[in-house]
Amino acid sequence: MTASDMTGSGISGPSDPPQSTRAAILIPFGIVTLIWGSTWLVIRDQLAVVPPSWSVCYRFLVAGIAMAIYATVRRESLRLDARGFAFAAILGTAQFVCNFNFVYRAEHYVTSGLVAVVFALLLVPNAIFGRIFLGQRLGRQLVTGSAIAMAGVALLFINEARVDPHGSTSALIGIGFTLCAILSASTANVMQGTQTAKRYPMGSMLAVAMLIGAALDAAFAWTTTGPPVFEMRAGYIAGILYLGLFASALAFPLYFNVIRAIGPAKAAYSGVIVPVIAMLLSTIFEHYRWSTLAVAGAVLAGIGLVTALRARRPAR
Repeated sequence: MTASDMTGSGISGPSDPPQSTRAAILIPFGIVTLIWGSTWLVIRDQLAVVPPSWSVCYRFLVAGIAMAIYATVRRESLRLDARGFAFAAILGTAQFVCNFNFVYRAEHYVTSGLVAVVFALLLVPNAIFGRIFLGQRLGRQLVTGSAIAMAGVALLFINEARVDPHGSTSALIGIGFTLCAILSASTANVMQGTQTAKRYPMGSMLAVAMLIGAALDAAFAWTTTGPPVFEMRAGYIAGILYLGLFASALAFPLYFNVIRAIGPAKAAYSGVIVPVIAMLLSTIFEHYRWSTLAVAGAVLAGIGLVTALRARRPAR
């Protein structure tokens, strides 16, 4: 499947602007980037008292209920057939269970900004899986840019290993959790580019996937950490509502629609801007200190991802 297949006719006239530059793509792309750039810091605040898996559960319970209300208002049926339910279950497990449990745990070991920078490498598995499962070609510029970005992330890891008081082990664990999250998220991303995803309304599919994810998160949390724990703190409650309503119920439908329009590889380019926002917020609120090595790594990662972004037709 190509990016043009997802837009309808699959053929663009000579005067038609590229799909990725149209307002219908850029506006939701920008909204998602701004929201997700701030979520890393909010997640960090969720880790004080409540076990991560319970926080993930609450987030997607809120998001799932919001999506169910949205789907009902739009008169989208929440009763999926067996194939749709199985698809929602796999999507929910990959995106709303594995991905976020790994992310929340990663932030126990490294700063939120560094997690965001490493997560920018989502472009790489998205492009590879898109090639394998959707038949989207990998351009030379995309491959080159991805290699440069990975070199930048390697420098960031070296920097974190040097400055972390717990030694390189802490940074290695944090980045390892982040890489596991990337693979989980990429699986869900590529699923949105399939014909199966397009057969079901976005609202009802995401509502079911989020509620399944919340149920699995609860089961995992109860098994690993015990009964539910909730922090009756205004900041924690506000964080759950922000992450559930804005960063999930609003952002995921916008992002998945972008994936369906331009493909998972190009949609992952939001990762070029998200780390910049996240690292700036980390500098302000977490007192992150930029060493020469950290600056070099961040710049190199940015150059690599922008190089990939400028590939002429990376998603085709």
